[in-house]
Amino acid sequence: MRDHDKRADDRHPDDRRPHGPHPYDKYAYDKYAYAPFAVTVDLAVLTLRAGVLQVLLVERGQEPYAGRWALPGGFVLPDESAETAARRELAEETGLKDVSGLHLEQLRTYSEPGRDPRMRVVSVAFAALLPDAPEPMSGGDAVQARWQPYDDARPLAFDHDRILADAHDRVGAKLEYTCLATAFCPPEFTLGELQQVYETVWGTGLDRPNFRRKVLATPGFVEPVPGGARLTGGRGKPAALYRAGAATALHPPLLRPPREGRSA
Repeated sequence: MRDHDKRADDRHPDDRRPHGPHPYDKYAYDKYAYAPFAVTVDLAVLTLRAGVLQVLLVERGQEPYAGRWALPGGFVLPDESAETAARRELAEETGLKDVSGLHLEQLRTYSEPGRDPRMRVVSVAFAALLPDAPEPMSGGDAVQARWQPYDDARPLAFDHDRILADAHDRVGAKLEYTCLATAFCPPEFTLGELQQVYETVWGTGLDRPNFRRKVLATPGFVEPVPGGARLTGGRGKPAALYRAGAATALHPPLLRPPREGRSA
């Protein structure tokens, strides 16, 4: 490289513009040429209460859809990630004191134009699982919050019917090949309680001896609690207690029965 060319390259980019276009000009863009849009989070929070799959809903206190039931959620602030916003909104809108240990996973992004009448809004949806769910207390811009049976939850505001259905499908599928079912259970649980999770989410009955055999034969799925037992009703002996094992995936998977109702 000749000396005068080297000196030219060392100059500030603005100093070189009179001598011709800068090679990076092709990457330049005008941010004002793009319409602004907002990013929100929506949460499909599922739990088992009284043997029924239930979802957390909030009554909207503001337009649009004031007075309608919706999934908890809100806008992502400039200084937070989507997951941080999801946990913040969950605590603010429901009054749940501790959401740090809540199983929370990103579901998908919903970006269809017109999904929010206020402006273009892109939502990052999360599925959350909660064991031993307390009664929620509304906060933020929600009038009230409540647990509602999954089958009775719709119709909801915005496109939340679709988000809720997608969350249910995701959870049902992940029960087959991960240890996600234990996230619905208390720290110590019986195999009967674990089976109830599968039956409730899948909406089908399972053969008890077969289910027990498969669970105990799956490495790392559950581990026994030494000396732990719990009376589960009836006159039988107390049921043994288990806790979640170290595994995260099921090998082999625990497949749901076909729709004809054949047991697992």
